[in-house]
Amino acid sequence: MQADAFEPPGPAGVAAARALLAPWRAWTDPRIDGYANLPADGRYLLVGNHTTLGVFDVPFVVLGIYDETGVLVRSLGDRQHFRVPLWRAVLARFGTVDGSRENARRLMRAGEAVLVFPGGGREVSRRRGDYYPLVWRERIGFARLALEHGYPVVPFAMVGVDDMWDVVADADDAIYAPVRALARRADIDPELLPPLVRGLGPTPLPRPQRIYARIGAPIDARAFGCSWADGDAAAALRDAVRSAVAKAIEEL
Repeated sequence: MQADAFEPPGPAGVAAARALLAPWRAWTDPRIDGYANLPADGRYLLVGNHTTLGVFDVPFVVLGIYDETGVLVRSLGDRQHFRVPLWRAVLARFGTVDGSRENARRLMRAGEAVLVFPGGGREVSRRRGDYYPLVWRERIGFARLALEHGYPVVPFAMVGVDDMWDVVADADDAIYAPVRALARRADIDPELLPPLVRGLGPTPLPRPQRIYARIGAPIDARAFGCSWADGDAAAALRDAVRSAVAKAIEEL
């Protein structure tokens, strides 16, 4: 989906999303703090961590921000999401776009609130022993964009979901070899294959666990630089944001 082809959902669409999430909200009783840290003009880059499987807490943060501020945050999604027809339509309905550089630039030029997870699909695709890891590697794309557009970066953290499941097999295991082969044939990165998980007893049903999220204080990208081309400034900004997210995870 292109960033400039979006018509926000009306009250009926938001109500439908709430109804869809209601059972999961009752099960997880989410707690989110830090809304006051969000810039009032709605112009910011929200940067955080993914938890196991990646989709079980983000909707509460997005809806919470909408309820508290009236801003619908636009998410930058991995291109793999947009290869699944029904799922693609759901994401697009609530403003998620393919996370290309040009789409991000369009959103920022329009002054939109933008959400990005630098850990991407690998952070979602847990390995055994992972516990709220930040798998950002040396990625600095989000920081370059913040520098280029003078966007404040708002770090946020989510915890809870990693405690609902244990990873019993992951994409690196021998048992995944046939699936990895199929993934390659389908042009899917095998590293991004979801893990096999166990929750309640021997089942994949999630264990009861509250979801927590914390929105941190904005980091002024302009204090680091103002150019996409300044890789050192982008790396320094990324490191500052990553440290803030890691600290919030620890506090939660």
